[in-house]
Amino acid sequence: MRLFLTGVGCVGKTAIGRRAADLMGLTFYDLDHEIEIFFNTSIERLQARFLTPHSYRDEAAKALLHLLARPEGQNSVIALPPSGLMGGYLRAVKRFGGLVVALWDEPMNILKRITFYDIDSRPIERQLTAEEKRLYLREIQKDMTYLGKTYSRAHLRVDIDGLDVEAAARRVKESVEVYAAAKAATGTESGKSEQRHPADGGTKGSGTGERPFAAAADADR
Repeated sequence: MRLFLTGVGCVGKTAIGRRAADLMGLTFYDLDHEIEIFFNTSIERLQARFLTPHSYRDEAAKALLHLLARPEGQNSVIALPPSGLMGGYLRAVKRFGGLVVALWDEPMNILKRITFYDIDSRPIERQLTAEEKRLYLREIQKDMTYLGKTYSRAHLRVDIDGLDVEAAARRVKESVEVYAAAKAATGTESGKSEQRHPADGGTKGSGTGERPFAAAADADR
């Protein structure tokens, strides 16, 4: 099984994906990390080489194609960038196939996980002011609106509001199992499914290591 996780920056794709992979007996890959290895440079430095987000995605997608062509990429969970269902990324996903899961959380929960990095992908300690939090919350909401159109391409939308990493990973696993069982029963994968559950616990920071939104969807971290 190959599982792609998508969602806005800092929704928890890396932390949840890594734990979900453990639970499902799969190998986890963070595409941002794979891109940096493939091009031997940081995400931000690579982005600076291109005039448009579209051209950057087409180039960065080479790392995804390389990963998907490797035998170890067949049974895996791959955390995509926020724009992972656009441009070159989407073409790679369609070419090799897999189950696409979009993670959804409340904007305020996402804000609590916000993480900053320098140009070389080193974490930066930063305390946001009340005004900065307000501005970043607005950017999160904009990203959710803009990117939500692309996430409609996912097979599953999993709501992780109120869940810590462990509970969210288990919800992903359970949702995938339900979807796979339904697909086996009907012999089709044309349908989409939305998995919503009551919250079962307080929100905890996921420690995703994803970049915040930088002005929009194409921050890609």
